[in-house]
Amino acid sequence: TLTDPDRYGLSLVLGGAEVTLLDITSAFGVFAADGIRHPAASVLRVETNKGIVLEEKKAEETPVPVIDSEVARTINDMLSDNDALVPMFARHSSLYFPGRDVAAKTGTTQDYRDAWTIGYTPSVVTGLWVGNNDNSPMNQKGLSVMVAGPIWHKFMEVALGSHHPEAFI
Repeated sequence: TLTDPDRYGLSLVLGGAEVTLLDITSAFGVFAADGIRHPAASVLRVETNKGIVLEEKKAEETPVPVIDSEVARTINDMLSDNDALVPMFARHSSLYFPGRDVAAKTGTTQDYRDAWTIGYTPSVVTGLWVGNNDNSPMNQKGLSVMVAGPIWHKFMEVALGSHHPEAFI
C-alpha cells in the first residue's frame, strides 16, 4: 500500500500512513512465520457442506525471508506477554487466550475514525477493523479493545478451535 512517499514521512513508524487491512495483517504474519513472508490471502478455500472444494487459492509466490528470525521471536515474545498487557488492559482482556500463545496488537486513530486488532498464533493470523463507512469519527475512546478486540477474539476462538495449542519459538 505504501507506494507514494509523498503521503508519509518519519511518522510512518508511529502508524502515520494508511495501509490496507490485508497488508498490515500480512505484515504481522511475518512475525508469526518466524521472519518469513508468505503471500497474503484473504480466502484460502471455499467448500460445500459436503466437502466439495468450489474454489482454492493456489500458491502464486514463494515465501521469502524478510526479517531476522530473532527479531520476529522478540516481537512475538512481547506481543504475547499477557503480564505486560495488564497495566493497559485487564488480565483477561479480549487479547487473552488461556493456555495458548497468542500475540496481539491494537490501535485506534487519534480522531477515533479507525480501531483495529491484529493477532496471531504460529499458524493463524487475523486482522479486524471497525469504523464508520463514511469515515466519520466513532463516539468512544478505547475502541480497539472495547469493540475490535471482542470481535477479533470471537473469530479467533472459532479459528483456533480446530488447532492444537502451538508455542512460538
